[in-house]
Amino acid sequence: MPGEKKSEIASVWTRPRRQREQLSREQIVAEAVRLLDADGIEALSMRKLGTRLDAGATSLYRHVANKDELIELVVDEVYGELAVPAATGAADWREAAARSAHSLRAMILRHPWVASVLGQVGLIHLGPNVTKMSQRMAAVYDAAGFPADETEQALSTVISYVIGMATSEAAYLSLIARSGKTEREFAESLPAGTAGSAGTADAGDVRVGDPQQAREETFDYGLQRVLDGLAVRLGPVGG
Repeated sequence: MPGEKKSEIASVWTRPRRQREQLSREQIVAEAVRLLDADGIEALSMRKLGTRLDAGATSLYRHVANKDELIELVVDEVYGELAVPAATGAADWREAAARSAHSLRAMILRHPWVASVLGQVGLIHLGPNVTKMSQRMAAVYDAAGFPADETEQALSTVISYVIGMATSEAAYLSLIARSGKTEREFAESLPAGTAGSAGTADAGDVRVGDPQQAREETFDYGLQRVLDGLAVRLGPVGG
């Protein structure tokens, strides 16, 4: 009808899927994740992704309107890898919170680019995995007994710690990869008394034989201290 306005697609999540296309959204997202894992966020472009898929950028635009939408899709994809156990009450919230934090750290180390784009994902148009996992993580702190107005703040505190540590670790591991050494060789090459902020082992430390274990211990130490601080808010039961 003349003058009639067509309704606009508000989000990639409400965009109708094209069922008969040779190239699917799932293929696009999977290849984008592989590109990001290999080359980082700076390498992501619709043209380069189209080349990797042996398809023109036009084919991609039938499924994804722009790079921002693509980022929403890939972030949601990797969020689906998280393991967030349920907490049944104040007695087991710390274990559930710790396991969730370790899962988030592991996901970021598998996909180092994700930490730099989390802030770019719109707060309105969250994907199904981001929504589900965020709700599950928030439920852990709700079960712990935090006041309603502190639940999100408690969760944000832990997530901020995880992202900060994991980003530092990812940068450290990238440095090692560029050196051509193994992590143990790199740790042994450090001057005695040197310990990195990402949990690198002291060159004179007996743990240098397993620098990955040293990083995990460093991460968990800080995590437990963050949880200690939150537990104070809950009193004897929550601690």
